[in-house]
Amino acid sequence: MIDVVVYSKPGCCLCDEVKAKLKSLQASHAFSLREVNILEDPEAKRRFEEEIPVVFINGKKAFKLHFDEKQFLKKLENLR
Repeated sequence: MIDVVVYSKPGCCLCDEVKAKLKSLQASHAFSLREVNILEDPEAKRRFEEEIPVVFINGKKAFKLHFDEKQFLKKLENLR
């Protein structure tokens, strides 16, 4: 199973958009999705505060600030 992690925080409009897109894509593509609230994780806050939302795929940073659905699906396909 492909592991997708999105680093975000409450009240972040871009974060909410990316999370909604990922949840929608998850309905038709097999991957696990985990959200990390950077306000609850000091190390994540230090690393990503200026870049959120940040999306990792299988432990590798794939997107920051902006999310490209086509590129995301291409990256998933390349991992299959």
